[in-house]
Amino acid sequence: MSSVLSNALHRRVAGENVWPGRASDAAAAQTELSRWSPRELMPEVLPSELAVGQAMLAELDALAASKDGDIVMILLGGRGAQALHRLLGERAKRGQDELIARLRVFTQDALAPLPLNSSLSFVRDFERLLGDEFFRQVKSFSTMRTDAADLEAEMTRYVGELEAAGGADIFFLGHGPEAEDASHLAYIKPNSGAQVSDVAGLIPISASILEHHITKFKAGGSAVSAEDEAECRRATHIFTLGPAVILEARRIVQAIVDADTAPAKPRTYRRVRTTTFSADLAECTRQLDQNPGLWLRLHPNVRSLVLPNVLA
Repeated sequence: MSSVLSNALHRRVAGENVWPGRASDAAAAQTELSRWSPRELMPEVLPSELAVGQAMLAELDALAASKDGDIVMILLGGRGAQALHRLLGERAKRGQDELIARLRVFTQDALAPLPLNSSLSFVRDFERLLGDEFFRQVKSFSTMRTDAADLEAEMTRYVGELEAAGGADIFFLGHGPEAEDASHLAYIKPNSGAQVSDVAGLIPISASILEHHITKFKAGGSAVSAEDEAECRRATHIFTLGPAVILEARRIVQAIVDADTAPAKPRTYRRVRTTTFSADLAECTRQLDQNPGLWLRLHPNVRSLVLPNVLA
């Protein structure tokens, strides 16, 4: 099913999942997929979570040195970038920082509906780690309003704001484990029907995603009240950026630091690295849908930062 969502996007429904995208039909999406070639994913092993955060910050500093004007970054929630967020917060506290003043920050996913003031909202976690000084200095901070009355309209607005900013200079991503050794990227779930030209998605929540979300917040140090946890467990959908935004980012930096609290990650990460892509576009589409972590393998400019236990 496809219908025009806006001047630039088409609304496609796959089962219970809604995907705004640029392709008007499956044939157009297949043509788009043919532009991308699978690449090997080479993990870079660092000794600590702090070292991963320092490497991520160095990526931002290198980007700031290589271009003028705004820097558009997409934040990673959960454990993967907490060290980066603390380092940015510390820099902001030391005084006006040129890098931070140039950042246009976007978030990549969220549970819906969920108020922004929930302790299980990524925004509250970002505020806790980045601190008030960061938010006073940053050029802009844009987030998904998952308490909006019309979530599909909010998807269109949000993606439009990101595109108006020039698209992502750098996209910080994680890696989420799923059943049967599959994985999710951002919150693109297995078998949710995402295609290469989809810019965002609104997909039904699953018990596994809710459990993973709550567990990683608690493991990361968030103080979660019983009321916030109960409200979070009533979430019905996930709002996520789609494969098109991931692939169009000029640089991707992946961080996987929490295999201790998510012990399936070494196994599911290994599967992403070792999967052989089919040369048949229809079968390749099926592989990507069954294991969305594979979208990372199509991007030409990826750095994958992991701790030693991820390769155990």
